[in-house]
Amino acid sequence: MPRRTVRITLDRLRTPGRVTGFLKSASICVLIAGLLSPLTQATATAATASNDYCGGQCSDILPPGENGNATLAQILLNQAFGTQPSHAEDQLGPYANLATGYSGLTDAKINTFFNDASFGVPSDQVASTESPAGRSDVTIVRDKKTGVPHITGTTRYGTEFGAGYAAAEDRLWLMDVFRHVGRGQLTTFAGGAASNQGLEQEFYRNAPYSEADLQAQIDNAVARNGARGQQALADANAYLAGINSYIDASDSGRYFPGEYVLTGHKDSITNAGTIDHFKITDLVALGAVIGSLFGAGGGGEVNNAISLIAAQSKYGVEQGTKVWESFRERNDPEAVLTVHNGESFPYATKPADAQGEALPDTGSVTTEPLVYDATGTGASQSATAASRTATTTALSSARRGMSNALVVSGKYTASGHPIAVFGPQTGYFAPQLLMLQEIQGPGISARGASFAGLSMYVELGRGQDYSWSATTSGQDIIDTYAVELCQDDYHYLYHGTCTAMDKVEQTNSWKPTTADGTAAGSYTMRVWKTKYGPVEYRATVGGKKVAYTTLRSSYMHEADSIIGFQMLNDPDYVKGPKDFQSATQHINYTFNWFYADSSHTAYYNSGDNPVRASGVDAEFPVWGQAAYEWKNWDPSTNTADYTPASAHPNSVDQDYYISWNNKQALDYTTAPWGDGSVHRGNLLQDRVKKLVAAGGVTRTKLVQAMADAALADLRAEDVLPKLLKVVNSSTVTDSTVADAVSKLQAWVSAGAKRTETSAGSKKYANADAIRILDAWWPLLVKAEFQPGLGSDLYTAITSNLPIDESPSAAHGPTGSHAGSSFQYGWWSYVDKDIRAVLGESVQGPLAEKYCGGGSLSSCRDILMSTLKTAAGTSASTVYPGDSLCSAGDQWCADSIVQRTLGGIKHGNISWQNRPTFQQVVEYTSHR
Repeated sequence: MPRRTVRITLDRLRTPGRVTGFLKSASICVLIAGLLSPLTQATATAATASNDYCGGQCSDILPPGENGNATLAQILLNQAFGTQPSHAEDQLGPYANLATGYSGLTDAKINTFFNDASFGVPSDQVASTESPAGRSDVTIVRDKKTGVPHITGTTRYGTEFGAGYAAAEDRLWLMDVFRHVGRGQLTTFAGGAASNQGLEQEFYRNAPYSEADLQAQIDNAVARNGARGQQALADANAYLAGINSYIDASDSGRYFPGEYVLTGHKDSITNAGTIDHFKITDLVALGAVIGSLFGAGGGGEVNNAISLIAAQSKYGVEQGTKVWESFRERNDPEAVLTVHNGESFPYATKPADAQGEALPDTGSVTTEPLVYDATGTGASQSATAASRTATTTALSSARRGMSNALVVSGKYTASGHPIAVFGPQTGYFAPQLLMLQEIQGPGISARGASFAGLSMYVELGRGQDYSWSATTSGQDIIDTYAVELCQDDYHYLYHGTCTAMDKVEQTNSWKPTTADGTAAGSYTMRVWKTKYGPVEYRATVGGKKVAYTTLRSSYMHEADSIIGFQMLNDPDYVKGPKDFQSATQHINYTFNWFYADSSHTAYYNSGDNPVRASGVDAEFPVWGQAAYEWKNWDPSTNTADYTPASAHPNSVDQDYYISWNNKQALDYTTAPWGDGSVHRGNLLQDRVKKLVAAGGVTRTKLVQAMADAALADLRAEDVLPKLLKVVNSSTVTDSTVADAVSKLQAWVSAGAKRTETSAGSKKYANADAIRILDAWWPLLVKAEFQPGLGSDLYTAITSNLPIDESPSAAHGPTGSHAGSSFQYGWWSYVDKDIRAVLGESVQGPLAEKYCGGGSLSSCRDILMSTLKTAAGTSASTVYPGDSLCSAGDQWCADSIVQRTLGGIKHGNISWQNRPTFQQVVEYTSHR
């Protein structure tokens, strides 16, 4: 029985007849009116909280809303009138409003912008109670405000059955989409749109698993983890049974998601067609997608090699290497750190004498093709562009996982209890990738967010007396090997024997549907696999033909992390910070984990960090030979020796922790470039450090610090003042430049925020200054660096690290309108170079001075010239417009869009650089 109704009192919503497009409004009204029948509402009963030690001081938020399923009638109403199914976007408004409301925040007002994350539901707030499939061992209570499922079971099986049932109620269509993404079958399932082609190609290239591969990962994870492994398998099977029970109920009741009709999987008149049951290998496919998006640091060694070769070609080997290393910033002494007490955790550091490097011959690198035998729209220009973008994304070391955390020790808070404001930036989708839930049952007691389809446990959230969260860490667990070819292009030398590569293929075809009118097409994705992983590039090394492969420590281990999440949900396991660290040590993806209870805070960096052979430099490709393999590496299971837990950055009760995907600790090298003197982590560091120095930190103050940083333009706050110092080193006589300088200086003085003049105005304060900087930044970076580096090296380094990531740029896991900004860019390079030209002290400087060749006057001339050009660039040029925004609409260009993955659309909201799911916690007591 469906549990939600549309806000205009539409009750039972059976899927109506087949439509050939979105109908006109009047037709929709007639259609729906004739198909609605009364819904018998479930009786509201009380659900009581138990073992909650947060004292009403735990809060969370996850836009747009909990309800991610919609019938066809609801979809049509949304398309025609903007009508929202209940609880589809009731968290979007509070989330958006913090941007203009944080300055007047008090502790009493926090839940105006967040949900109350206490356990249970007060009796007067119970919206419905159901016993899924008539089971007597589990109930699902939903609250009136948000519709979040509160699952309570008396048996472990029943509890997990309820979790699966609730997941399907809230995210069935999304779960189905992503199990197909993980198998490289999205276009066949959802249509051949170029974006669908690109998405399935991105993930298939990195995880081309067969059904046998998926099953083997489950079998191995269970076998290696004893009783906990067996429990995880039992939990997963119960969870799947709950999902499939809902599929059967919604199919027979005809209230399944309307996207199944729009994509041709179900007939709305006869109800013909099927919604395939989920199976356990689907969970691994889903896990592979999430792990690749947010928890797989590394790769990019071939691009690193190309830029190193370009530097050596420009400057000679010795100086070129110094120049390259200065831009790489492996261990920059000015980088903001999460563990800032001076403790060192060496990993992936530069060896004194590199061994086994296999750098490509200049100009010899070609990307391995993925798509073959394309027909129709599979071979179109847009398809080719999508494939190129997918390849770049899949092979880049600049992973697009994000997130932030602010955690303060009780020693510096007003109450004496630690406070945390933290959460993951997972992009903005409709439905959201994450879903909220509370699970209470034998051995499980937690509330928080989980990725749809993987919600048998809470993955980020709270337990009875502790909370935890994560940010993407990005340390290098992916290496590139050069395998020498023999016989032909599909055989390689493995330990001296000519060995055939394995060919893995996935053939997809599609035809137009109501949801996706893309004309018919098809293609085959083909991956060649070696013992060292899939082939990604071809090249020559010293004239020898090679294939470059990528080997990821979590490859064939997508299921392993389930044990860590099981532990985090177990109140009998996690009783303090050391238990928390022990649990996260069982998570093999690359994350920074944070913890807070009533007395302690803690941090741990997770991931299976391989122990590399002596002399191997993780930055570059090495030969696929026994001497350069990971220590005790077994290719049959892709297991090896990993660095011990003590070697991972970790800490308990540091004065404070901040993380915004910055460097973890001294000597701990991360794969992405850009961990230098200016990083978006500085926006948090500066604010939290100031709060801690003053003492008396409250939840309000920490939320305000986060919200203030979320509106800051990193370039304007940390780099622009130095640029203006150069410009103002002599009197500015040009009137255009002087006016621009005045506007920029006023913006900096006002706080360098990208914020509305007033709530809902959709106009920025200091709009002209923002336009000028957005236009100036790419111009000044190119004029500052390209003359000295030369075109080839400049271009090569921009492939390692893009020069800008402003809010209006197309970036992040969802492309443009993605919210997350300022993670990747040349701000540190500009900062160090400008300071050097000004004669200021620079730790870890660039190897040379670039702006004006090191001359202050010449540098000033460059900045003046580019600033004048920027000042004269129209808003319509800086913000060219797209399908959502008209050219010149600055606010809209920055705005956040919930990227549609189903039929329900939402309005865009004002920009914030902030976690998608976020918690605010301060525990008052402990068990």
